[in-house]
Amino acid sequence: MNETSKGVIAIIVACTVWGLSPLYYYMLRHVPPLELLSHRTLWSLVLFSLFLLVQGRLRELPTLMRGRTMLLVAVAAIVISINWGGFILSVQIGMVVEASLGYFIFPLIMALLGAVFFGERLTGSKLFAIFLAVLAVVVLTLGLGVAPWLALLLGGTFAAYSVIKKLLAVGPVVSVTAEVLFLAPLALIWLAGTHFAGWQGIVGRTGAVFGTGLGDSLLLIASGLLTAGPLMLLSFASRRLTLSTVGVVQYLNPSLQFMCAVVLLGETITLWHMIAFPMIWVALTIYSAGAYRQDKAARRAETA
Repeated sequence: MNETSKGVIAIIVACTVWGLSPLYYYMLRHVPPLELLSHRTLWSLVLFSLFLLVQGRLRELPTLMRGRTMLLVAVAAIVISINWGGFILSVQIGMVVEASLGYFIFPLIMALLGAVFFGERLTGSKLFAIFLAVLAVVVLTLGLGVAPWLALLLGGTFAAYSVIKKLLAVGPVVSVTAEVLFLAPLALIWLAGTHFAGWQGIVGRTGAVFGTGLGDSLLLIASGLLTAGPLMLLSFASRRLTLSTVGVVQYLNPSLQFMCAVVLLGETITLWHMIAFPMIWVALTIYSAGAYRQDKAARRAETA
């Protein structure tokens, strides 16, 4: 098997895990979101640290903990924790359909931010795709009487996180390890409060879930693998595939989330969703086709 095939398998597995993750969080819907987020942070820190230890790269972490780089790591940590927490909440309140919308529009938000912060060129096809996505959000807002705030939060925070990551001149695994290391003290404080002080996580429940049953405890520990595993696979795939290939395959993630929400979790699809989502899918098709042509032209220019 060649390196390209390995990269394709890695990105498909990563996106499949992300896409099916609503089912995992649904099994833990009785766990307060902040407790679940804290466990996700701490157990992923354990796995990321072990991975870097095996690679002999733990010494790279201190270089991220000073000056401007430390500030970027701190901001990235806050942004990704909001994204993770928002997704966990979307499962618990039955809004996975809207969450999937957020990850569908993420590439389009990213294209806009790329133009604003990095001067990346917006072709006509990309501009039209962004316009179509904005129109779809307007349709949902007018039809449902409220803006899809959760979708905008998830798509916006993940796009902002990607912008910050682009400013960090280190590998993705090293940087995300530094981010969860930054968040770890907050997670420990929260878990200490729930375990020893009985802090209230959700209405009607106090205290911690971890330790009250083997099944729940093992699932909470597994949140680290669910976080670390796909990111490591994405890093592996990104070194072997073109960005356009990685970008297109990543649409598998929100597609599976959408299917989980409708087919398995029984979420309702309104008429307005049936109008807005096809508009988003058309926008993504146009955007992907334009990005592919642009990437192909750039490769031809490099080999000319």
